[in-house]
Amino acid sequence: MRDKLLLIILLLASVGLSSCKDDSMSAGSSILDEDDAIYVKTDTFAIRSSLVQCDSITSLPDSFLLGEMVNKYGTLHADILAQFACPNGFEYPSTTKITGVYLSLCYHTWYGDGNTPIGINAYEMDLGSFDYAVSYPTNIKPEDYVSKGSESVLESEKIIVASQRDDSIYFTNESTYYTRVRARMSDAFTERFFSIKDFSSQEAFNKAFNGLYITSEFGSTTLINVMDISIDVEYSFTYNKAGRDTTVNDVKSFYANSEVRQVNRIEHTDQSAIYKELSADSMYYSYVVAPANLYARLSFPMGKMQSVIGSRIGDKRPYVNMAKVKVTVCNKAEQVSTCDDWSQPSEHMLLIKESALNRFFSKRELPSDTCAIIADLTKGTNKSGDTEYYYTYDMSSLLTTQLRHSDNPAILDMVLVPVDVITASANNTTYIVSIKQQQTVSATQLISAQNPDEPMAVEVVYSGF
Repeated sequence: MRDKLLLIILLLASVGLSSCKDDSMSAGSSILDEDDAIYVKTDTFAIRSSLVQCDSITSLPDSFLLGEMVNKYGTLHADILAQFACPNGFEYPSTTKITGVYLSLCYHTWYGDGNTPIGINAYEMDLGSFDYAVSYPTNIKPEDYVSKGSESVLESEKIIVASQRDDSIYFTNESTYYTRVRARMSDAFTERFFSIKDFSSQEAFNKAFNGLYITSEFGSTTLINVMDISIDVEYSFTYNKAGRDTTVNDVKSFYANSEVRQVNRIEHTDQSAIYKELSADSMYYSYVVAPANLYARLSFPMGKMQSVIGSRIGDKRPYVNMAKVKVTVCNKAEQVSTCDDWSQPSEHMLLIKESALNRFFSKRELPSDTCAIIADLTKGTNKSGDTEYYYTYDMSSLLTTQLRHSDNPAILDMVLVPVDVITASANNTTYIVSIKQQQTVSATQLISAQNPDEPMAVEVVYSGF
């Protein structure tokens, strides 16, 4: 009898517990209004791509291209206009005799065919110089700085072959040797340059000497990547030591360094024809060619996104949880073996709003997820198991911001820009210090967004709350 009573009590208790659970769930549902529910949805939107001509970029070079090269992306000609730093407080000894003045160019790498000759000349910038506070474009006009018909300040045109090292110099900070090209200056320039004696300030030195325009006037297959430029004054002087006259040979170098302004002039003489030719292939490929040649534009259908997403979440505030865009590279070679395949994809590619392009680089801004997104060239495996290279961009923050704008554009145009990235490390964290438009040579062939085999789209996972 007692066992039956215990069984009845247990059954009643279990029924009571079950009733409490049901009541609790019902209460929760009644408290949460349907309008306050959070929805998570997914939609896919097609992207379009096209080519953009880039006439110039802001010239803030760490190295300088010099020479000319013709390839399938057109004819690229590169010159250098450079100021030289004043050795503040320097004085030549009173007994100085000039041995010679030389233009010195140091390089470690080149593009194109390193076995063909190129000719180098230099001209004094007699019409004007640079303002250090101003950033200059790469399509600068040499005739604004050098008189028409000016004579080269070199003793004779310097002919070099990039792969042949006649002279070298050891760079301690990089623990490597660089090829050095030394060209003797003309007697007229040597005499004039030695006559400059006021080294009290950079301003005073600039008034006496504006700088040099360095160009190649022979050869069309090679670009050298110049890392260091200087004017070297070789001289001797005597002094009395222990009653005897002693002769000392010395060199004073005037460097084109970060204390003064240099501009790498970039000219694409047949850019329009190349643009037209590559645009005809836009159904299958897009191109990003540096320096200052072609960018790829990606067009996002923001009007359609806002309409579709708005119809699904109503008046709720949109939030993009995930949206990644993969841009696939076609022309990455595992090894560069000939002068025909030197042109490789950029290691770093910035995706930036086209409307913010000029402002971003002129003001030296850093990437922001709502304006510009940086991606590195990544190696992976495609669905067929083959090696592929690509850039991946996380668009979630940018699209969230855009979708919340009441004046959202129907089409959001963004461009892919090859860049050089400078980083630093602190507390085991690496962060970006600066980003510059790439001034070295690269060519990135991409699968077009409208490629029929691999159309580009962005899958957007979003919620409303």
